[in-house]
Amino acid sequence: MRIGLIVLLVFFSFGQLRGQHFLSVEGQDIVNESGEPVLLRGMGLGGWMVQEGYMMQTSGFAGPQYEIRAMIENLIGVENTELWYDAWLHNHVQKSDIDSLKAWGFNSVRLPMHFNLWTLPIEDEPVDGENTWLDTGFELTDSLVAWCAANEMYVILDLHAAPGGQGYAQEISDYNPAKPSLWESQENKNKMVALWKRIAEHYAGEQWVAGYDLLNEPNWNLPNGSALRSLYMQCTDSIRSVDADHIIFIEGNWFANDFTGLTPPWDEQLVYSPHKYWSKNEPVDMEFVTSLRNEHNVPIYVGESGENGNAWFRDAIHLLEGLNMGWAWWPLKKIESISCPMSIVKTDGYQDLLEHWNDNAPQPAVEVATASLMELAEGLKTENCVIQTDVPDAMFRQVATDETKPFHGTPHTVPGLVPATDFDLGRQGYAYNDEQVATFHITTGEFTAWNNGWQYRNDGVDIQFSNDGQSANGYNVGWISMDEWMDYTVEVQTAGLYDIAVRVAADGSNGVFHLLVDGVQV
Repeated sequence: MRIGLIVLLVFFSFGQLRGQHFLSVEGQDIVNESGEPVLLRGMGLGGWMVQEGYMMQTSGFAGPQYEIRAMIENLIGVENTELWYDAWLHNHVQKSDIDSLKAWGFNSVRLPMHFNLWTLPIEDEPVDGENTWLDTGFELTDSLVAWCAANEMYVILDLHAAPGGQGYAQEISDYNPAKPSLWESQENKNKMVALWKRIAEHYAGEQWVAGYDLLNEPNWNLPNGSALRSLYMQCTDSIRSVDADHIIFIEGNWFANDFTGLTPPWDEQLVYSPHKYWSKNEPVDMEFVTSLRNEHNVPIYVGESGENGNAWFRDAIHLLEGLNMGWAWWPLKKIESISCPMSIVKTDGYQDLLEHWNDNAPQPAVEVATASLMELAEGLKTENCVIQTDVPDAMFRQVATDETKPFHGTPHTVPGLVPATDFDLGRQGYAYNDEQVATFHITTGEFTAWNNGWQYRNDGVDIQFSNDGQSANGYNVGWISMDEWMDYTVEVQTAGLYDIAVRVAADGSNGVFHLLVDGVQV
């Protein structure tokens, strides 16, 4: 009796250790351990471990992270720079960020990793061909996984900046052309393979890690995809030597979308992961991967999308989910942006630094520059960001319904002041109508600004700062064209006759607008 009980307990304990939420591939679906399909709805944590110049507003003079870091070191010194990067890494993503994502409806995050948080560059290794392992990357990622586990959210580990850099586009992978790239160095390839083994060994038993995205957006001349396939297969073998279960996500060449040479799949737990930016949102626009999926019976997960207007977000997600494709948007936050759920405030001090780096202002004192950078790092925290709820509303609620809702959650009261910018949340054609609501320049070849003012909201309505001191909230609607309109939900507290005063400005005298209440012109 005692022996039987002991065996039962050991068996039960083993089952608990593996957990109940591991994801795997079953045909064209990603499923949990109950066999239920799981559609990943995620957010990319861009800018945290890999800085990109466009997110820092430094692209004109410093694009990849190594240039950004060198620029900062030249200004405040090596020691202060180390302290600043430590603050950046510990403030950029915190548990409150993950809690917010969960509350908005996300069930996963995609973590863009820089290899140099896990291991040294090949040129800094004390012994050629060996790998020095660092704790920083694991410590930060362990915290992220714990926060996600508490929210029952998955983490996709994405090697965003590989040893040496994986593409000509320097910002994306921190590629330094003065050093051998990933593709030009066997030592860099070996380090990447070893790194994935180290990561997989660490997370082999973690049920809230969805899987490993082997390489973000390679963009290099790799004829027939043979070199990319070979490296992917080496990484797969390395991972499988320590982790037999986790999904492996693979991206094509040329910014994830060219899968030449990458079929048929070489592993049973393989998911193909294209990216989607700035294209039309019709089924034909995804045919390049739906045909791959149907031919090889594999899932498709769109690992990056975003950087567009809310109307495009809604339509893209509606398309992808209708095609049974999970997705991750990009990014959660960046400096002074309307297209993210969170916007990092650009402080006056940081603007002064940008002016200096653009040769428009003298060099500030070390103490002043350090303080300005530390203020920026403090501004990364959730509570110091501008929360832009119109973005997740477009990504979730508007995908499911055409209904509108008050911008701040409750109707405007009448009598009272109704800011023009605070029209209802909802779809184009339901909450507002605007001529330009998105850019499709991958399809059309021409960029279109979906919000000429680039302020306050990510909808098509053009909003700008108002500095006259009389605006209700510091913003106004501008660039108004024929047949554009906005819808407001108001609550009339007392029935009666009201005067309506509208504050307007125009560069001509022939403009006309009208008001409707419940569809009736007044």
